[in-house]
Amino acid sequence: MKQTNYQLFDFLDFDPAMTGEESLWKACAPISLELDGFDVVFEIPFQKQKNANDIEPDKETPRKIYSLRMRAYGAKIIRLAIGFDEHAMTDSVMLDIHPELSVNPLRFEKTEDEWLIKDSTGMTRASLNRRPVAIDFWSDLVPGPEETLDLTFYPDGEKAVKVSAYDQFFPARHDAYALAVVEKDGQLDRTTMSFHADADEKFVGTGERFTKMDLSGQTFQLKNQDGQGVNNRRAYKNVPFLMSSRMYGIFMHTSAHGKLSMADHSTRSVQLLVEEPAMDVFLIGGDEPEEILKGYRQLTGFPTMLPKWSFGTWMSRMTYFSEEEVNEICNRLRKEDYPCDVIHLDTGWFRTDWLCEWKFNPERFPDPKRFVQNLRNDGYKVSLWQMPYIAAEAEQLAEARNKKYMCKVNEVKQQGGSNFSALDYAGTIDFTYPKAVEWYKGLLKELLDMGVVCIKTDFGEDIHMDAEYHGMSPDKLNNLYALLYQKAAYEITKEVTGDGIVWARAGWAGCQRYPLHWGGDSACSWDGLAGSLKGGLHIGLSGFGFWSHDVPGFHGVPNFMNSVIPDDLYVRWTQFGVFSSHLRYHGTSKREPYEYPAISGIVRNWLKLRYALIPYLMEQSEKTTQTGFPVLRALIFHHPKDKMCWHIDDQYYFGDDFMVAPVMNSENRRDVYLPDGEWVNLFSGKLTQGNCWLNNFECPLDEMPVWVKKGAQISVYPHHVSNTDEIDLAKTEKLVFAETYTGIENSILADLLK
Repeated sequence: MKQTNYQLFDFLDFDPAMTGEESLWKACAPISLELDGFDVVFEIPFQKQKNANDIEPDKETPRKIYSLRMRAYGAKIIRLAIGFDEHAMTDSVMLDIHPELSVNPLRFEKTEDEWLIKDSTGMTRASLNRRPVAIDFWSDLVPGPEETLDLTFYPDGEKAVKVSAYDQFFPARHDAYALAVVEKDGQLDRTTMSFHADADEKFVGTGERFTKMDLSGQTFQLKNQDGQGVNNRRAYKNVPFLMSSRMYGIFMHTSAHGKLSMADHSTRSVQLLVEEPAMDVFLIGGDEPEEILKGYRQLTGFPTMLPKWSFGTWMSRMTYFSEEEVNEICNRLRKEDYPCDVIHLDTGWFRTDWLCEWKFNPERFPDPKRFVQNLRNDGYKVSLWQMPYIAAEAEQLAEARNKKYMCKVNEVKQQGGSNFSALDYAGTIDFTYPKAVEWYKGLLKELLDMGVVCIKTDFGEDIHMDAEYHGMSPDKLNNLYALLYQKAAYEITKEVTGDGIVWARAGWAGCQRYPLHWGGDSACSWDGLAGSLKGGLHIGLSGFGFWSHDVPGFHGVPNFMNSVIPDDLYVRWTQFGVFSSHLRYHGTSKREPYEYPAISGIVRNWLKLRYALIPYLMEQSEKTTQTGFPVLRALIFHHPKDKMCWHIDDQYYFGDDFMVAPVMNSENRRDVYLPDGEWVNLFSGKLTQGNCWLNNFECPLDEMPVWVKKGAQISVYPHHVSNTDEIDLAKTEKLVFAETYTGIENSILADLLK
């Protein structure tokens, strides 16, 4: 449909011809306020509007009364919920509310001009304006404003988050609605709510966005789908959470499809739309981004700590096909001194490439348990690829169909080759059905009992939509599916191995509880590198703590499978991987560093640096599991008042102390912004006073633009290892960035990096 530039059509999805059986019901001023337990409840009349772009109330149709419930959690979180045909506040698998986050009883005070809602400490958490609009009458050319919902919330008791009561040109021409519900074919269908946006307000989060840091002026669909790269508007990981530069967050608690518009359809409003007749929203206050993200995690769960071996190098390509091939690669990595912990087998370990049956090919892997154990004896852990779809040729098809472990599909398509999410499989495993979950866990348990340590929970962004599932409708399951899928794999992996871990691509609210996630199928290009970093920054601003990416990109350009990867791209992406929470080589062609002889020595040194930094990385990871910080952090986590940092999407903090600026071109130079503070260059030791730009900063291929906060004491392991089993954390030392630091070549890491 063509854009009309009117909110009713472009955001609320009305047919511009107004021929459909749809109507808008707009919230009016509340008529009562009551206590219900610890909550307060507003009784709000909704008035039907006439179907036209210039809307006006249909006063011949009686109003309908609905209840808006408000609850406070602690001192900095407010929950607002309205259910038009169901309960207003419901629990879901998305929520994992922390025990410390207790409900704070509310009460209210009424005056003629204002209703005040206060918590148990006497702090004001909301106010309803009942004052008449001030006027100086001189014309009746345009009628006065209609009734509206004029509410202001104070999530932390201080900062005001105001509902968009009067986002309009004149009373009949709205750019946003404070609160409204759409009726379709006689049934309540979708809900919208809006909050006021300041002229200079900026927004971040909403999932893994491959776009600029400040999201103001953009609208995003909250519908998971295969991103098919990292340079478009599609998203593997939508998260219905955003954070404002005014230091508040909004979490829309739903799995239904929806939209978030951040000062886009109207520069005066943040607009929420959910395709269900309910709205359940958490407003999260705080003084710093980390505090707001911690509040979000207190609602939806904290990431769990990952095992030490996971922070080492993961080696993979699409794909390894036999025990002989894997052994040859692993032996060569050891022989040529490339430290590595994980060997990942992608789509080729089955009977037929891409035909996921959760069983090793008996000809190419004749004794998989022995194969896995031999690798473990050499310090390698094995990770395996699979997917949540049942192929028409899979040996499990009949069982899955007969026992209803997969969805009931109304139309089965002919399966193709490598698929890439065309979703032409026979069905999707139904994780809303407990028996199907246990069946799936059983498939994985056989592999984990062999000694496999991690399951790659690939795909899961798309499900069969023309199908029936046990627990919910496909439109509600689509976004939530990733959480149910990853939860099952995570739980059985932790049960069998003791380590809670998956390697996942899709995501939704709550998925951060089941780390770790990677950024999907990026192109092997500078554009792919830049898009990957943007995605990593935004997913870190959406509650996720651990995130990785395919080094040096997943697919070739322009030949998807076979384009040659430039040496400098391989090195620069390796550097990015070293300073990410996890480092995995993967893609459609050769990924092993010895296949790039001209730069293999440079890569070897970078992998040794990675292993030297594992003690620091583990310290920062522990912090990630208890706070709102991700490992890879946007600059605004530490400099929220620096307006420049709200626009920088090509630099990041690696933990508390490193400032990392990847080179993303073949010219070996870039502009770098150093925020306030004193910064020591990791390689040269040169000290620079921050709050400045280093324009056209030159950096040779074997180095990277990395700075460390002056005075930082970085935990490092300055000893040679081939894998993390050889790291004795008791032998960790401190690399101190004081006046005595004159560069990495003169440091305690010098012998390791020769």
